[in-house]
Amino acid sequence: MTTLDQLRSPAEIYDIHFVPALFAQWGPIIAVEAGVQKGDRVLDVACGTGALALAAAEIAGPSGSVVGLDANPEMLAVARSKPAQIEWLEGTAEAIPLPDHRFDAVVSQFGFMFFEDKPKALAEMMRVLKPGGRLAVAVCDAVENSPGYCAFALSLDHLFGKEVGNAFRTPFSLGDAGRLYEICNEAGIEDAEVVQRNGKVRFKSIDALVSTERACVWTLGGVLTDEQFERLLKESETVLRPFVIDGGTIEFDMPSLVIKARKS
Repeated sequence: MTTLDQLRSPAEIYDIHFVPALFAQWGPIIAVEAGVQKGDRVLDVACGTGALALAAAEIAGPSGSVVGLDANPEMLAVARSKPAQIEWLEGTAEAIPLPDHRFDAVVSQFGFMFFEDKPKALAEMMRVLKPGGRLAVAVCDAVENSPGYCAFALSLDHLFGKEVGNAFRTPFSLGDAGRLYEICNEAGIEDAEVVQRNGKVRFKSIDALVSTERACVWTLGGVLTDEQFERLLKESETVLRPFVIDGGTIEFDMPSLVIKARKS
């Protein structure tokens, strides 16, 4: 993290570092999984700073409309700074503040793992879909299927114990298709499909990856002291070396699991 980053909000750090390294690539993928097309009305649940909502708006075009919903006002403040005709709305996935049967597609990427009541959130997403509307919700696949992050998690276990390693693993907690099908059944979605799609993690350096992860308030933020961070950075230079490509860039696979469903 730079000195300037230390002055930024967690939402700004997320948008500047995590979005280009991980999340921007998924917006078009998830929009396609939901069958978003020109003229559609689309809801992005847990929209964050807008990566998926922006991709959906690009496809839906001026004849369509996109609403981005998030419970975090800091995320929405960053999203509202984006040059796009998107309605940004504060609210939770478990109580979507919108009427029934409003959207052609409801999408969500990499927020579902953090919802308090996951079946309720899925049921709410289905409620606001029109009959025939499509749902696509992406979560991180198991950390074991992301070789760089798996190595990083094991390094955290080794250096600081399982508690710290498991804090980092939190976003990967739903990387199990069987569990996702169970949640769908609890939500009353009987014809859901779970598919795996592959993406890449790409940071400009090992230092950039480690520094960004340390700053993430949803995983390692506030967990490590400065001295522990220096130990982690030194260890990571060795542990993550196999994933370094041209010019020091670090790159490795990070697949997702996508829940897909259609409202009858």
